[in-house]
Amino acid sequence: MISTGRLRRHRTAYGGRRETVPLSPMILAVVITCLAFATPREIAFSRLLPAAPALAAAMWPVVPTILLGVFCLLAMVSLSLFYTDLGTPYTAAAIVVVTLVAAYTSRLRLHREEMLLQVRLVADAAQKVLLRPLPCRIQDVDIESLYLAAQEQARIGGDFYEVADTPYGVRLLIGDVRGKGLSAVGAAAAVINCFRENAYDQPDLKSVIHRLETSIRRYSVSSLDPDRPEHFATALIAEIPPGGGQVRILNCGHPPPMLIQDGRIRVLEPTAASPPLNLASLLGDDYCVDTVSFAPGDQILLYTDGVTETRDRTGTFFPLPDWMRRTGPAPPRELLDRLHRDLLHYSGGRLDDDIAAVAVRRRHTGMHGITR
Repeated sequence: MISTGRLRRHRTAYGGRRETVPLSPMILAVVITCLAFATPREIAFSRLLPAAPALAAAMWPVVPTILLGVFCLLAMVSLSLFYTDLGTPYTAAAIVVVTLVAAYTSRLRLHREEMLLQVRLVADAAQKVLLRPLPCRIQDVDIESLYLAAQEQARIGGDFYEVADTPYGVRLLIGDVRGKGLSAVGAAAAVINCFRENAYDQPDLKSVIHRLETSIRRYSVSSLDPDRPEHFATALIAEIPPGGGQVRILNCGHPPPMLIQDGRIRVLEPTAASPPLNLASLLGDDYCVDTVSFAPGDQILLYTDGVTETRDRTGTFFPLPDWMRRTGPAPPRELLDRLHRDLLHYSGGRLDDDIAAVAVRRRHTGMHGITR
């Protein structure tokens, strides 16, 4: 599941206003007309009538905007029958001119909205290729994912994740390309595509990470811009062998995952540091693979640093370990939904970085090999 927290928050917080906001130009025209009839002529509220079609240009199509201008014009003519010396010719001319300009502006706005919609559709398609929905279950492992864009209009970014059902077990990848923009998206795509190809063939995690290192290095060289530094990425690969009660983790400078085991929360810090992708030539290519017990019912939360670096109004980071202890054991989907909701609440709805998270739980195996 890929979700954008901004969209959900917008629907809940502003859903009740959607029916009244589009009617505001008509409401404005009626209010001005009523005030013009009910107040002395000297106040001349009728001169505000051109504001109604001007407002309609921001939210109405062309034809309704023109019809509103006609209504305002008729209202002005009606007022002139009861009150003289209102400057009717000038106000009527202003209504006509503003209505024509508003109709043209409305047409331009609709055209740009259509173009923006097409761009969003392309971005959505690109996101589905880059961050395609993960399977809910592979073998005896439940898997759920979450992606939150920092920018409200964003669709894709430098955070990435992937899972593969390989002969060596379930292999998971999560990472974060340092940088922003299309170049970061390209580097993330290079890493993901390399993982999709090599996760099935390489016999161990070190071989996979070497391939990822080569892929991002080649991409960085091919797209090197003198004004931009080379790309590098933090990454974490986890391998859950079939039928085994353990998980192997290779952490390349990535935030450590959280293990929920027997109701206890454990931060899986690597026993030795491994270099981030594309920094092996500077820091050495000595990679460390840790093996951790992973029994049925155990759960692991993988995440990018956007989670732990989310700040509240005072600048305090989101306390993920404490949050995990308060939340307690929960199914992967429920855990990520709670994380989604609490991150938005903690940050006041404003995210400073993209957020990606993957929750994994080994299912219990009952009689006859049936999982539950």
